[in-house]
Amino acid sequence: MFRLTAAGRPFALWFACFLILLGLDRPLRAQDGPPKRELRGVWIATVENIDWPSSRTLTPEQQRREYRRILDVQQRNGINAVFVQVRPAADAFYQSELEPWSKWLTGQQGKAPSPAYDPLPFLIEEAHARGMEFHAWFNPYRASMDSVTRRLAPNHPFKQHPEWFLRFGGKLLFNPGLPEVRNYITQVILDVVRRYDIDGVHFDDYFYPYPEPGLKIHDEAAFQLYNPDSLKLADWRRQNVNKLIQGLHDTIQGTKRWVKFGISPFGVWMNKSAHPEGSDTRAGQPSYANLYADSRLWLQEGWIDYIVPQLYWSTNFKLVPYATLLEWWTRNHFDRHLYIGQGAYRMLENTRSDTTWRNPRELPRQVRLNRSYPTEVSGSVFFSARSLMANPLHTRDSLRQNLFRYPALVPTMPWMDAVPPRPAQNLVLARAGAVTTLSWQSGPVAADGDVARYFVVYRFTKDQQPTPDDPRNIVALVQNRPGTAPTLVDTSATPGTDYAYYLTAVDRLHNESTPIRVTTQGKAAEVIVAQTPAPATAPPASARPVPTPSPTVDSETAEVTKVKVKTKKRGFFGRLFGKK
Repeated sequence: MFRLTAAGRPFALWFACFLILLGLDRPLRAQDGPPKRELRGVWIATVENIDWPSSRTLTPEQQRREYRRILDVQQRNGINAVFVQVRPAADAFYQSELEPWSKWLTGQQGKAPSPAYDPLPFLIEEAHARGMEFHAWFNPYRASMDSVTRRLAPNHPFKQHPEWFLRFGGKLLFNPGLPEVRNYITQVILDVVRRYDIDGVHFDDYFYPYPEPGLKIHDEAAFQLYNPDSLKLADWRRQNVNKLIQGLHDTIQGTKRWVKFGISPFGVWMNKSAHPEGSDTRAGQPSYANLYADSRLWLQEGWIDYIVPQLYWSTNFKLVPYATLLEWWTRNHFDRHLYIGQGAYRMLENTRSDTTWRNPRELPRQVRLNRSYPTEVSGSVFFSARSLMANPLHTRDSLRQNLFRYPALVPTMPWMDAVPPRPAQNLVLARAGAVTTLSWQSGPVAADGDVARYFVVYRFTKDQQPTPDDPRNIVALVQNRPGTAPTLVDTSATPGTDYAYYLTAVDRLHNESTPIRVTTQGKAAEVIVAQTPAPATAPPASARPVPTPSPTVDSETAEVTKVKVKTKKRGFFGRLFGKK
């Protein structure tokens, strides 16, 4: 009879592995197997209706149906995070008292959806229902895609404060040098942070505008008024952006401690020929010098939680080789998460400048290069959703059948939260022929006030070594939905095979609890109860919770077995996370 007991060697080895796993900033990854922790994201661009909605004329119901389809496809692709553009150009894909409805949502800027609805709660809830993080993507400085101001809605910020804006390259841009602008942008973003259940605030690469021949940024007046340190113009512009980034980081953390802040800059910070700390590349418009975006400093100072450099070049592109730039970022992310922006759209281009993108092996090669730095690169984000859905060069097939075949948990951020949730309780296994049903209850609130966001169910055969580090043993990730008892129906188990099921709870920042487990006992039909691990400080016997009674069982065909799981009163987890 297959049993894993607290005193047994298999459980001890499992538990030792679990302790090692959770004691690291990012879990160890087996070099010969898929990673258990990896962010797998996709950008969903709304500007110019690139990804969603596909047209400005869709009804709200058509918009919802289209978005669900996008998420369903991406879920099958293995995606576990979406970066949705909610503010493309000082407009909103949500109900806002500060900025007008986006024309890419309703066809006319300032026009509300009809029938009336707020898309953002729907967008977030659908992502969360599929186990995906939702990062709200803002363009902080872009105010329009053209300079025809008569088309702007009456409540567009330009109509209220024209003095806040610059004209450059046929567009309106907020002037980053004005304190009023920084305050306003912060107010817009915090409005979303406060009112909506987002997981992250996300910026792309647009800070000061990309240079254009013959054009000049006319911010002379702000440079004269707001430069008390008498900085040079380039340094002053970088300082303006730095102030926004630092201030946003502090206010986001002070508003909701679990909301991440991340940025996706142009892939080259600086060329080594122009800066000793730069990469061995020959990019024409490095972000530090041309966009005044000092992303390396933001990482050094801890002002952002993750960075997604846009490495949209191939491994054979001589000016900016992918592998060279990837290696530079692995040395310059300063213990914040490094995700790589992958140029999936490049495979849809008909270009002669970088023909390597015509090779179906190129993008999978890049993902494997990322994984060759298992402690430095924490995942990928693909541009964009439409590109992956088009399945260029069978890339989507490669993700589903190979690279993202097994599920992955989002990496933890111990500088934000290192306290795991309490383990689940009252795990019950009911087996009837080829169908095994697991049901359980969420554990109590953790010391930091968190509860389980989802649960991970692992399954092992008698001959397997239980380990939490191999995602090939994950049966499912089960969302913790309020008012609904978590349940998993496992129909993939081999009839006649005994299994051990391990169950962990995971909070919204992806910290994983210690496991509880239950094993089948070799019966065609059986019900087995795994009691909740004892609390660190056991309450009096009269106050201890009573385990949930097992379901009624036919005594002639089934047996009921209780397996008690014990935990140490303090031990490693207590020392590691400071739990009492």
